[in-house]
Amino acid sequence: MPDFSLSKDDTAVLFIEYQNEFTTEGGKLYGATQEVMEKTKMRENSVELLKFCRENGVLVLHAPISFEPGHNEISKSPYGILAGIKDGAAFEAGSEGADMYEPMKPMEGELVVKGKSGLCSFASTNLEFLLHQHRVKNVIIGGFLTNCCVESTMRTAYEKGFKVYTLKDCTAATSMAAHESTFEHNFGMFSIPTTSADIMEAVTA
Repeated sequence: MPDFSLSKDDTAVLFIEYQNEFTTEGGKLYGATQEVMEKTKMRENSVELLKFCRENGVLVLHAPISFEPGHNEISKSPYGILAGIKDGAAFEAGSEGADMYEPMKPMEGELVVKGKSGLCSFASTNLEFLLHQHRVKNVIIGGFLTNCCVESTMRTAYEKGFKVYTLKDCTAATSMAAHESTFEHNFGMFSIPTTSADIMEAVTA
């Protein structure tokens, strides 16, 4: 049983990058995330949490990432994870890989964060505007990758004064070691690490 409660009136769940490149066989990064997704059952847990939010009136936000053909948004000489994205032509706007994972596709009227082409879901997007417009105080984060976009978004949300919750069973990295290490060493500093089951139990009218 969770030791916290959440009001659906000031709580939002942010689903980061539930896109075919990560989630679906044939996606350019599926092979990297498959092991963690299967071990944590993050896809199944995320679908269940999304269903719960829809049925109980909890605000949902989707934060996909995409790049124009050629990935010209990224430097001509990138390094790190953006180099891998550009070299692999991943998340190209309009491609099947950039499409949302079918079971997690936004319903009509659900909020989709606009402009994400970097790691933090706040950078260059309208996320903060959406959260303030809907008077959100509690931000619950799931998605990809645990130690990249999820972590970056978590840190920024924490610094901006939101109460942040991160979902152990609705996130994935490119290895179990990276996933577990991130939760063990980093997430407790900037969020309340928890599970989707605890979130669903904690939500009150």
